[in-house]
Amino acid sequence: MRRRTALVAALPLLLAAACGTAQKSASSASPTSSGQAAASAIKVTGEAGKKPTLTFPAGKPSLTSASVKVIEGQGTPAKDGDVLTANVTVYNWDGKENKAAGSDYDQGRAEFVSVSPQLPKALHEALVGAKPGGRVMAVVAKDNLSPEQVEQAKQQGQDFDTTSQVLVIDVVSAALKSVQGAAVDPGVDGVKLENPSGDKAPTLTTKTTEKAPKKLVVKTVIKGGGPEVKADQTVLAHYVGKIWGTDKQFDSSWERGQPATFALNQVVKGWAQGLTGVPVGSRVLLTIPPDLGYGKEGNAQGGIKGTDTLVFVVDVLGAA
Repeated sequence: MRRRTALVAALPLLLAAACGTAQKSASSASPTSSGQAAASAIKVTGEAGKKPTLTFPAGKPSLTSASVKVIEGQGTPAKDGDVLTANVTVYNWDGKENKAAGSDYDQGRAEFVSVSPQLPKALHEALVGAKPGGRVMAVVAKDNLSPEQVEQAKQQGQDFDTTSQVLVIDVVSAALKSVQGAAVDPGVDGVKLENPSGDKAPTLTTKTTEKAPKKLVVKTVIKGGGPEVKADQTVLAHYVGKIWGTDKQFDSSWERGQPATFALNQVVKGWAQGLTGVPVGSRVLLTIPPDLGYGKEGNAQGGIKGTDTLVFVVDVLGAA
């Protein structure tokens, strides 16, 4: 899917955790009453949907993790396994400058936040039960982190021996878990697609003697009712990819058991062009010629030659 490895910005450790990349801490410490009191002393101003401003109590930072529901929100409470579209703002609580470390509001777009017990405990507790339109806050301290995470943070300039990190998360919505609706035949000679109902993955067959299309083909199999994907957005999707003519599968998020997220400006051109304008909630079939895929060099790791045409079925579950 990706043409090259994306450059990873030097984000604060817990901002990365909010994206679902952090591993579960070796510590199972729960927020204590003292930590909860310290977290409640942080004043969060500004309405949900706009960048919050935090005012911290005087003195040293709390080095105990805690979670706070700031604004209730409406709708279905989040639970483990959900992927939320949210705006995350991070502060470093050092008891001195207490500077903002980053905010999705500054970037002008939201991100995907996975609700998982693998997150630091206070962050997980803040997210479980969060509702669209709501705002939650998590103070994440050393007691919720493994020694490896503490060391990684220190290398990034965050010393959890003397500071904590505060995350304010404004929940926009919950991403779809599957695409629903009546499927139509994509009508591409040489390609067969079976579309079982419910959460089951589609079955794609590309074993054929038909000649591959020379241009990008985009066929809507199930049309979603969500907003159209924009070229500069990050997409949450399930997908399977095969090579035209051989039926060789080289990738499948369905087999991994979880959808993937990717920025459209960091994937092969066929994906970027083919998914731009597709409504969220859609299933699409893409056939991508080599010049819009991995080019003449191919992709040795995926077993893709420079002459291979790629065929994907993609379920667009969210865009942020």
